[in-house]
Amino acid sequence: MSAKIEQGKPRTRFEGIEPILNVADITKSLKYYVNVLGFTKAAWGEAFTAVARDGHGIYLCHAGQGHPGTWVWVGVEDVEALYEEYTRSGATIRHPPRNYPWALEMHVEDPDGHVLRFGSEPRAGSSFDSFIE
Repeated sequence: MSAKIEQGKPRTRFEGIEPILNVADITKSLKYYVNVLGFTKAAWGEAFTAVARDGHGIYLCHAGQGHPGTWVWVGVEDVEALYEEYTRSGATIRHPPRNYPWALEMHVEDPDGHVLRFGSEPRAGSSFDSFIE
């Protein structure tokens, strides 16, 4: 199924892209995202709700949409500072910051095995690491 974009026609502007993560225990997931990762819970929802930080959100869906183990990219201002913050707060860090051509990136896992890939600009003047999952 392929649709061709017509020359000169305006394209619809995207307003946001926010993943929906399947969670087994919404209370446990909310505690982790709020107390450990520093997100704020939406004022609505129980089995389906959202968390946000700095205006960017992730939906959490109890036993519904999505599959455990989803990977999500999150661009941040300074991944090394975030690494220090998450080390203090007790986040499950799969990999500390590693320098790749596309970003200085660390991996954090949530209670359902979803992996959040936090990244900022690559470290200039440093060699690049091999990617680790």
